[in-house]
Amino acid sequence: MFYSERDLLRLLPRVLRARDFHLYLENGKRLTDLWLAGGRAVLGHKPPRVLGELKNAAERGLFSPLPHPMERRFLKALGELFPGRAFRIYAHPDTLQRAITEAGITLPVNWRLSDPAFSEKEDETSVDRIAEKTVSLWRPFISSKKDSPVFMPVLPWPLGPVVLVLGKNMDASFPAGEIIPPVLLAPATRALYDLLAAIKDGSRVRRVYPKVEKAIKGGPWQRCGIYLSMEMEADNEKYTDLFKRFLDGGFLIPPSPGDPLILPAEMSDGEETKLAGLLRDDLLT
Repeated sequence: MFYSERDLLRLLPRVLRARDFHLYLENGKRLTDLWLAGGRAVLGHKPPRVLGELKNAAERGLFSPLPHPMERRFLKALGELFPGRAFRIYAHPDTLQRAITEAGITLPVNWRLSDPAFSEKEDETSVDRIAEKTVSLWRPFISSKKDSPVFMPVLPWPLGPVVLVLGKNMDASFPAGEIIPPVLLAPATRALYDLLAAIKDGSRVRRVYPKVEKAIKGGPWQRCGIYLSMEMEADNEKYTDLFKRFLDGGFLIPPSPGDPLILPAEMSDGEETKLAGLLRDDLLT
């Protein structure tokens, strides 16, 4: 049986609450979240200051896509994270994709963590050649190159908006972005400043789980910072088995093999032991 991403997520019991790096289920059990909404919850679920900004904007009735000072603040925060770049903001990935097409970039968007444009193992000539033709992801807490002409950052706020980061020479090639409702911009701006503070603090990057490190040595997993990706391709059947095995063990992994597992900033010794055991199992052969 073929399982889509939606099918895999439907294997979860109903989720009643999400907090920090855990999901609390209707059946009373708890999952450690290693998917984190594809990275959009990389700072954890239910960040308090972000929720405060959302509540304040909602109480003002700022749901419509109308000009608001918050747009300027959001762009300022982006400028602190990616200095010297231009930006386009979109309400939905579909409008972002149309903008990419209108700009004449026809290759598929590369969402994989191992994108050559951000790989430290690639030579510069290869990087430059590939980066000219594709749009890549930028993920926080790894030493990735931020000089690609066009990339999309994974920002720590699941409700959007979607952002393209452009080199100045690409600015004129892209159509204007969209006006985003302030109720979405306000929490996204707070999340950006939280991310900037976390990057500056550096403790997330320095966090090491020794049992996990030992478990992945010589196996099919490659670690890049807080991210674990598979070095080999897994067909749908094998990945479905892997997803179910982790789910039974108390962990949610990405519903797509193209997305990396994300090590949470907080994990108990027992959770680390269970995760190491699952990572050691040779499930992809």
